[in-house]
Amino acid sequence: MAPKYTNKLANQRVLIFGGTSGIGFAVAEAAFEHGANLVISSSNQAKLDKTVARLKEAYPAEFEKQTITTLVCDLSDAANLDTNLEKLFEAATDGGTVKLNHIATTAGNGLSLPKLAELTPDAIYNGMTVRYIAPAMMAKFIPKYVVNSPSSSFTITGGLRGQKPAPGWAVVTSSCCAVEGLGRGLALDLKPVRVNVVHPGAVKTELFSMFPGEQLEIMLKMFRDSSTTGTVGRPEDLAESYIYLMKDEFVTGSVIESNGGALLK
Repeated sequence: MAPKYTNKLANQRVLIFGGTSGIGFAVAEAAFEHGANLVISSSNQAKLDKTVARLKEAYPAEFEKQTITTLVCDLSDAANLDTNLEKLFEAATDGGTVKLNHIATTAGNGLSLPKLAELTPDAIYNGMTVRYIAPAMMAKFIPKYVVNSPSSSFTITGGLRGQKPAPGWAVVTSSCCAVEGLGRGLALDLKPVRVNVVHPGAVKTELFSMFPGEQLEIMLKMFRDSSTTGTVGRPEDLAESYIYLMKDEFVTGSVIESNGGALLK
């Protein structure tokens, strides 16, 4: 009997923004493991090349049968975002002849936490460009470049702070809330293509390497103490949420919270 569940993404074409590190890389890895053909986008070609090498080393047999395409797109370049995204979608689909099945964006830049007294419109805009404005702009290309079916999906990334604000995080909180609203609205505007949101909690990614050892351990302890599970998330944990949202053709306009039960504390 042929597998009914584990091959749902076999030969599907999956585009991942921010797929070279952290949660995005784990999503790319999981989709590739499930038999998908990948299109991975990042703002840095060197990171894309490294990602392909990592996947080739981890999955040599699959690498012979499945394809990985890499495309550079700087989502923080607001002035050229529309043009750059159009070029990316054209390249990712061979001019619209080979359409995408799924899109996931986990892209993010360094968190901007301006003090309230120092807040400016530019600071707010810059804090939301990659995480909110870019996904909104991606959506306009979906009708042309994604298979028009409930088997297709678009998954956006928000964050825990939308549900659990913290002092000094007002801009980030508002961005997370905006992403959730965007996901629900797009689920109607893009139907039958499904649109959903993942809100990660504290997840240990490569970004944590910027902190010295002692400071890092203090942070990790704080994250563990604020969770119900007593753990810090791993990228491979979060990847399951994105893969699920690609595979379940009956879920849209929904939000997945993966945060170790932090909302319970």
